[in-house]
Amino acid sequence: MEVKRRSAWWFLLPILFGVVGGIIAYFVIKDDDSRRAKNCLYLGMILTGIGLVIILIPLAIGISLLPFERTIGVEHYV
Repeated sequence: MEVKRRSAWWFLLPILFGVVGGIIAYFVIKDDDSRRAKNCLYLGMILTGIGLVIILIPLAIGISLLPFERTIGVEHYV
């Protein structure tokens, strides 16, 4: 089977759109360049995972570090 080399510009899809872009790039170029298609899919999954980690870790830390609100003995002055 002859492998037709596809352009490296296909890596922009997973970089810009994450997993969705990786899936689109995979299905468009899988018959011509299966290795590049798999790499686009992997890149989309990795970048989406990194994005989720960047969002979820601070969120989890922020939730666990919320101060306990004490309502007993606190007087509010107007």
